[in-house]
Amino acid sequence: MSAGESGVRARFGDWALAVGVVAALLVTGLSGQRSATDLALLGYALLTIGGLALGARRRAPVAVLAVTGLCAVGYQAAGFDVPAVAYLFAVYAAVRAGHRTVTVAASVVVLALLPLAVLASGLHDTGEVFAQARGALEIAWLIAAGAAGEALRQAERRADEAERTREETARRRADEERLRIARELHDSLTHQISVIKVQAEVAVHVARRRGEEVSPSLLAIQEAGREASRELRATLEALRDDDTAPPRGLDDVPALVEWARTFGLDATLTIGGQRHDVPAAVDRTVYRIVQESLTNVARHADAATASVRIDGRPDTLVIRIDDDGKATPATAPVPGLGLLGMRERVTALGGRLRAEPRGEGGFTVQAELPVERTS
Repeated sequence: MSAGESGVRARFGDWALAVGVVAALLVTGLSGQRSATDLALLGYALLTIGGLALGARRRAPVAVLAVTGLCAVGYQAAGFDVPAVAYLFAVYAAVRAGHRTVTVAASVVVLALLPLAVLASGLHDTGEVFAQARGALEIAWLIAAGAAGEALRQAERRADEAERTREETARRRADEERLRIARELHDSLTHQISVIKVQAEVAVHVARRRGEEVSPSLLAIQEAGREASRELRATLEALRDDDTAPPRGLDDVPALVEWARTFGLDATLTIGGQRHDVPAAVDRTVYRIVQESLTNVARHADAATASVRIDGRPDTLVIRIDDDGKATPATAPVPGLGLLGMRERVTALGGRLRAEPRGEGGFTVQAELPVERTS
């Protein structure tokens, strides 16, 4: 269930309770068989107001506490010997919200005013006055309502703390595991790959100095060593990324396009439509999509040109990368980890990804990411 649906159900429950309390108070008040005097009408109005105020007890618990308390004193003064049920619910809500001191002070005031209200209603026997006041708001019930609210508040606080602790523990363990993997990769692979790369480059350099023809296999080993070194360095940087460095996003896309040009690729960038203040997750995903797409174009597509277009629409950010490589619908490449990772990122944000060869040749990657409309 979403947070919005939970909020709607909670508000519906609040107002259902308020209406139920109003009905109970009015039935109790009507059982007194009073004539339709102005004072009686005022009492019925206070019973209704006090009950309906409970509909706002989550949003304004202190205000509801004050309204229900004054209404209870008011209808007692009007001659209605009706228990202060609404006020007990308000005490529970206020204590649950954490307003313990205010609730105690308000309850002391209400307990002091109730006997005066009963006296104002015309009852002069002292014993009956205090008996009626005590019946309207039994101290035991008042304490019980406050204790129930406090118990639930403490339980919710402990549950929130436990959830926060679990999340922090899981995040810390994930960070530790990521760093452990980075160390293992560094210790086991970096040295060997560096040796291969250096040996290949030395062999190529020596062959050229001697005027000998360099073997294609040796050149392939040299290039593979460089590529493996770059890939390993990028992997280690990603594994060691603990979010302490500023995340890369939309503003860093032009640098990616410039980087693609260093491979001899004629790369262009077009940004159109509306400029969104996108969430951080969307911002990072845009960067990763463009980065992975341009990397694939530069390394695998055998393309001469690539275009990146970012289009801001009212509720969506569209990113499209096209190239003129050799991919065709008949020779669609098998999706690698890069494309799978892009799809997972986009799907996690509720978006859509299309990655496929173009009919006229080349490959296209198009992602649609939902964004919140800003005012």
